Amino acid sequence: MQRMTDKPVKGAGGKPGGIPQFLLGTAMTIGGLYLLLNALQVVSWFGGRLFGIGGLGVTSGMIMIPFIIGIVIIFYDAEKWYGWLLAIGSILALIIGAIASVEFRFQRMTAFEFIVILVLLFGGIGLVFRSVRNIA
Repeated sequence: MQRMTDKPVKGAGGKPGGIPQFLLGTAMTIGGLYLLLNALQVVSWFGGRLFGIGGLGVTSGMIMIPFIIGIVIIFYDAEKWYGWLLAIGSILALIIGAIASVEFRFQRMTAFEFIVILVLLFGGIGLVFRSVRNIA
C-alpha cells in the first residue's frame, strides 16, 4: 500500500518547479501593472459636456434639473413611480457621464521604459499561465 508521503511533491499545475515560476510570474505581473498604472494620468472634464444628443450637448447641470423635479415629486408623494425614475435615472446618468468624461494619458517615457513595462506585465502573465498548466 502506497502512502501519501511517498508521492513526489508537485507544484502549481501539478508539475515540479511550478511554484517558483508562479511566484516570479505574479511578481512580474504586479510590477508591470504598477508601472503601467503609475505612467497613466487621469484627466476629467467634469462640469462640461457629458453626453451629446444630436447637436445638443448635455451638461452635468442639465442632468440636475430632472433630478430636482424627481426629488420634489418624491417628497410630495413617494408612491409616484415617475419621481423615483427621474431621481434615480438622473443620478445614474450623472455617474455614467462622469466616468465617460475621464480621459487617460500616458506620461512621457522612453521606449526602453515602455518595453520594460510590457515585458514585465505580459511576461509575468505568460509565466503564471505556464506554471499552472497541467502536464499529464
